[in-house]
Order: sequence, then structure tokens, then C-alpha cells
Amino acid sequence: MVGIIIVSHSFQLAQGIRDLVTQMVQGKVFLAVAAGIDDPDNPLGTDAMQVYEAITSVYSDEGVIVLMDLGSALMSAEMALEFLTQEQRHNVHLCEAPLVEGTMAAAVAAASGCNVEQVMAEARGALVAKATQLGIVISQPSLVTSEGEMTNDLSQVTHEIHIIVNNRLGLHARPASRFVATAARFQSQIKVKNLTKGTEAVRGDSINQVATLGVRQGHELAITATGFDANEALAALQALFKSNFGEIEFAHPIAPDPPFSLSISSSHLKGIPVSPGMAIAPVFLHHSTPLIIQQYHVDDVEGESQRVHIAFQKAQQEIQALLSEASTQIGDAEAAIFDAHLLFLEDPVLIEQVHQRIFTQHLNAEAAWQAVIDELANNYRRLEDSYLQERVADVIDVGQRVQRLLTGNEPSQLNSTEPVILIASELTPSDTARLNPTQVLGICTTSGSATSHSAMIARSLGIPEVVGVPNEILQLANGTLIALDGETGEVWIEPHPDILATLNAKRDAWQAAQKFVFAGTHELAMTRDGQRISVFANIGSISDAKLALSCGAEGVGLFRTEFLYLQQANAPSEEEQLAVYQAIAQVLDQRPLIIRTLDVGGDKPLPYFDMPSETNPFLGWRGIRMCLAHPDIFKTQLRAICRASAGNQIKIMFPMIATVEEVQAAKVFLMEVQAELRQENIPFDEAMEVGIMVEVPSAVTLADRLAKEVDFFSIGTNDLSQYVMACDRTNPRVASLADALHPAVLHMIQQTVQAAHKADIWVGLCGEVAADLDAVPILLGLGLDEISLNPQAIPAFKSRIVELTVIEAKAIATFALQQDTASQVRDLVTSSLRSS
Repeated sequence: MVGIIIVSHSFQLAQGIRDLVTQMVQGKVFLAVAAGIDDPDNPLGTDAMQVYEAITSVYSDEGVIVLMDLGSALMSAEMALEFLTQEQRHNVHLCEAPLVEGTMAAAVAAASGCNVEQVMAEARGALVAKATQLGIVISQPSLVTSEGEMTNDLSQVTHEIHIIVNNRLGLHARPASRFVATAARFQSQIKVKNLTKGTEAVRGDSINQVATLGVRQGHELAITATGFDANEALAALQALFKSNFGEIEFAHPIAPDPPFSLSISSSHLKGIPVSPGMAIAPVFLHHSTPLIIQQYHVDDVEGESQRVHIAFQKAQQEIQALLSEASTQIGDAEAAIFDAHLLFLEDPVLIEQVHQRIFTQHLNAEAAWQAVIDELANNYRRLEDSYLQERVADVIDVGQRVQRLLTGNEPSQLNSTEPVILIASELTPSDTARLNPTQVLGICTTSGSATSHSAMIARSLGIPEVVGVPNEILQLANGTLIALDGETGEVWIEPHPDILATLNAKRDAWQAAQKFVFAGTHELAMTRDGQRISVFANIGSISDAKLALSCGAEGVGLFRTEFLYLQQANAPSEEEQLAVYQAIAQVLDQRPLIIRTLDVGGDKPLPYFDMPSETNPFLGWRGIRMCLAHPDIFKTQLRAICRASAGNQIKIMFPMIATVEEVQAAKVFLMEVQAELRQENIPFDEAMEVGIMVEVPSAVTLADRLAKEVDFFSIGTNDLSQYVMACDRTNPRVASLADALHPAVLHMIQQTVQAAHKADIWVGLCGEVAADLDAVPILLGLGLDEISLNPQAIPAFKSRIVELTVIEAKAIATFALQQDTASQVRDLVTSSLRSS
């Protein structure tokens, strides 16, 4: 993909353009900023080294274009070229296009897969739309094809459709960019004209030309396609218009279809209850547009195989980010669904079948992949075991993800800006895991079952769900009021006032019952004999922080910062990180926030960082090892954390510490950063606490010496369990061994706590074991000072603490350490609590 550089005197201006472009193309472009200078008194200016670094960050053989504002920006850009090799300079183009409009046009073209000449042409023609709107005639450059010339294959039949635009703001920037991106996916030449305004037909793959049409709500468009895939192209564009381009401001259509007959009375439907709870809200209808897969002959089988490889890599990165986020939201047990998705993509038989179809049948990547997925899904469907049949949804989920990456499609929009009930034919596990429970109050689908992974995730998120509802539910208009009961499986459409009053009463009763269950959520976790244990949350985002407080968290015991790195094409800048850290600290309002530095590696690779392939990534170059080897990445994060600490209760924590030398080296970098900030007169918390994750057996063994280096320990039982038990927790054959309640792991926890307290530092735990109610008395009895767990598990943890005394907990912990197996430990806890 062509890379784009913004060079400006003003950092704020460049960042604003970048934000606007990122929103338009939904992050699907390699874009970097080189703006402003590092002088607080005179921040306006440009720096050639900044431009050089920006170019190298997005450089590829497909080319880079550099857009500049004025004056020294041009000189800095020209100087930056001198630092490049001769081959690189040949692929970097300085563009005279207007900065704002040119960047927007270039980004849409680049995201659509245009080559560098086409991207340059789009940038240079960026003022045409504005000029046309103002009635000014300027010459518009012709776009070139990938062969370097304009062509029309007039020997092919032209197909045409007419469409009424329903979007409230018409084809404004985002819908127009989606239109162009969709048009660019097809080989056919697509043209569009505004029949209402009587315009000439323009190219559908040009954002500038589409913008000149001045399309508003209610306008009628004529769209033509000429080429072998014309019908498929028009079908995709029609689906795009029908879905309102994924926008969630649903307006009433100008020419609506006949209204659905359910509106004549309060309709009552019945489905299968899968997740308890009552929900009453407007409808948000999700139509998943099926991908149209073209099959065609390819000669470059090596290139096609490489396309599959790249799609697999991107899919793994997406799933890893989803897995990490889901672990925070719903816990490791339910999030393990996505571990299986990762293993699916590593299946050598699957990979071999795809490559075989490409090399022997000369199939394109999309067709080869789809054939393998269809065959595998059918194999699951033929199984007699109903539970295994349910795994078809996982096969399709992974299949669609890779297919979406191969075809360049974006994930569908599932969350609304207002509270809604989501209606769909079906939801994949990935779809459900992306839902925000504060906005999606209920789920209603026409297919699915109580044992599906999607249903399991909905229950973990606390979203009421009914599946197997009759298909007529899909005909409802967005905004229609409905109610659903996740316990009985009933759904009411536009209920009459008396029915609605009854349903409201039932919902209120259910919510009251939930409040009763969580009555102690916002109380301190205090044992019956007055011993307090701090209860914090594991989070990965600002929304997680808000959820944590609503669940009763007293602070954040683990902020997984890898989300900031895994979800974008470039490493987050210091300013980007600072903004996130400060936003979370503001949400917490002076409550503690423990920020773990970047913890990625072979098992969680960064999409923009060249990491070597490792036989066993869990024992490889990850965590603090990777950070120490890359001071540029590490120090940028340390600066952002330190700056955010000013006026906030922020603590810093280093992951995967295995030796005393590692923590000492990390502290040296931290002290260097703090010295730089003092010299720059930038405030930070001079007394900020520094801690480490204890998740490696060597750290437990060295705990007494490590305790002299830091202010606190946080035990990561997820990794500690697998390292102690010598088992990969993602390997289903041995994953059961990685049980944090195994006596071997409990002895490690005890040893760490004792070493910490002897050194007069506090010790916490941030592993998933804290969400296991059987573990609560043991963790309390072992003397932990703080527990951090996923937000939804906090109320149950607190409710268990208030039932215990420290004396009881210590007795249970003592006996647990004497057992031989994890199952014996669980039996001991069950019998002890029953007797007490």
C-alpha cells in the first residue's frame, strides 16, 4: 500500500488531518506525521529528521507521497530525501497538492489499493470538488489505470441500477469513501451520475469525482458497471446503500418499501432463551452483507500464496488483540475461544489444502480459501455430536475474517451510539465479543443455540439474548421499540402500553434483583473479622475503566498497554499514549492506576515490527526483553507514563522480569527519562512507585533480591502457572495442567508474598485465578494485599470475601498447600466452606 506523509509547521494541524483521514478510511492506510519542533516556546516549524523517520515508518516499494504546507516544510522534505538510499528516493514523491484536501483524497485512493501515480493524481485533483460546489471551473487531471492509461472495454455489456439515497447527509466524506473503496474492489469500470441534479457520469473509483456530484438525501443516482464482474459490483454497491453505509443515523427513506404488517398490533414472538435478563429498547438491525467471491485463474501462484500468508498474519494479529481485550472483559476462560481461532490458523493441514488449490488448480486466494472453509464447515455439520456441530460458527468466523482481509473489506458496525436491542440473523463469536453492554442492551437472532460460543460470550457480558426467533423479526425498521426476556425466550414488538407497563415492571424487578446481588459492589472488601483486601480491575481501554468503576473496582491493578500497539499500523506516539493514560486517570479520579509497560513478543507480534519467528514464543523474545532491546519504543512509553503521573496516582510495572539485571536495566531507562523531563521542566510524580510482574519461576526464587529493587510485586498467575507446570496453556492437550490452584503454584505464590512482606513492600495478584471463587479464601489466607481481576468478576469476589474470616482463610490455605492436586484443593475449599 502507498504510504502518506503529512509535513506541517503545526503538530496540532497535522494531527487533526490525521484524525480526520483515519476516521474516513477506518485506519486502512499507512500514514505518518512530521510536524512541529521540540521547542515548548516556539513549537511551530519542521524538522528534516522527523520527515525522514516518518518516511521510513511507512516506506514500501509501492511508494510514498509527501504532502507539505509551505516554506520550510518543503525544504525539510527535500533534505529528508538526502538521508534515503538512491533506491528509496526513487519511490518517494513530494506532492504539491493542498495539504488538507490532498491528504484526504490520497488516503482514500491509497486505501482502495491505487498505485502511487493514481494516488498522486487524486491528491492533485482534490480541489475539484470544492471548486465545483462554488461554481468555479478548474481543469481536472485524468486518472491513470494500473497500466498508465485510461481504458474502456466497450465490447462488454454495461449494466445499470438506479438508487435513492437515504443517508441524512447524503454522500458526505465517510459514505463517499466507502462507495469508492467498494467500487475499487472490482475489475469492472464503475460510473455514477446524479439524476436529480442532471450531472455527467463520473468514475466511481475517484473520491474527488464522486464528491463533485453533490449527492444529498433523496437524490436519485444512476450507477453503471462495465466488465465481467459488473453484476457483482452493482450488487455490492446496492447492499452498501441499503445498509446506509454502516451509519447509525437512520433516517426514514424517501421512497420506503411497503411497511411490515407487524405494526398493526402488539406482536409476540417466541425463541430460545440463552442469556437471562430483560431488555426494552429500539431496534438496531444488523445485516451482514455476504462477500461475493469471484473464482478466476491465476498465473502468479507464488504471489497468490503470499496473499494468503499476509492475510493469515493480519488475521492472527486481529484475533490476538481481540483475545487480549476479551480476557479483560469476560475473563480468560471464555476468551479462550479465540485461542482456538489462533490455533485454527496454524493448522498445517488447513494451510496445505489452501496452497494445494492455488498451486495445482491455479485458483485465486479468495476462491481457494473459501473452498477449504466450506469443506471444513460441512465436515463439522455432518458430525452427530450437537456440541461439535456448533463449532461451525467458529469455522465460519475465522473464514470470514481471512476472507474479509483478502478482499479488503472492513468489519461490520455492531455498536450504536444509543442503547438498542441488536437484531441479526446470526452473530459470530467475534461479533459478540466486540459488543458494548452499555449500548447493546439485548440481542435477538433468528439462528443460534444456548451452547454456541456467541451465547456464552453474551452471558459473560451480561447481555440478555434470545435466539431462534422467527425470520419476520428481520423485517422490522430500525428504531422500532421491542422488548425481550432472556429467561423465557419471549419477544414483544411495539408492545401496547399495558403490556409495556408489565414488561417495565418485570425489567425493574430484574434490575433490582441484580442490584441486590451486587449490593456490596461499591463497599470495601472486608472480612468478617475486619481484614481489608484491595480489589482492583484489569483493563485494556478507557471504556474498561468506566466499567471497572461501575463494578466496584477501587482502582486499576493492571492496564494492559499492548492494546495501544496492537490495534494500529504504527507504534503509538508519546502524545497518543499520554492522552490515553491521562483519560483513564481522569476516569479513575485519583484512584490507583498501575500501568504495565509493553508486553508483546512472539505470541503477540506487532503488525509493524519485524519480530523473528520462534519455535516457542512463550519462552522467547517478549515482554521486558523486547523493550530493553528497543529503547526507542521503551523510552517513548516511559515518557508518556511519567508525564501522565503528574497529579495522578499512577504506578509503573515491568512485565516478564526473570533476573535482577533486567529490572535494574529497566530502571536505568526510567531514570534517564525522568532526568530528561526534569531538564525540560516537564512535571511528573517524583515518588511514582515502580513494580514488577512476578510470573516466571526465577523471579519467585529471586524474590528476596528483587524486592530490594522495587516498591511492589504483582503476581501474574496466568503465565506463572504454565511456566511452573511446564505446559502451554493454549495447547488443549496439556492446558488443564496450567491450574493456578495446583499446590506447586500455590507454593510459588506463598514464597513471593513472604519475600515481599519481609522486605516491607506490598504484593498483589492480577491473574485469572482471582475470578475463581474457590480460590478466594486461599488467596486471602496466603496474605495477598491486593487482587486485580476482570471487572465483571469483582462483585462475586467481594461477596465471597465478606463471608470469610482471616483465621478461616489461613487455615484453608495451610491445608491447600498440603494437597497433591488442584482437584483436591477445590474439594478442600468446598468442604471447608460448607462446614463453616
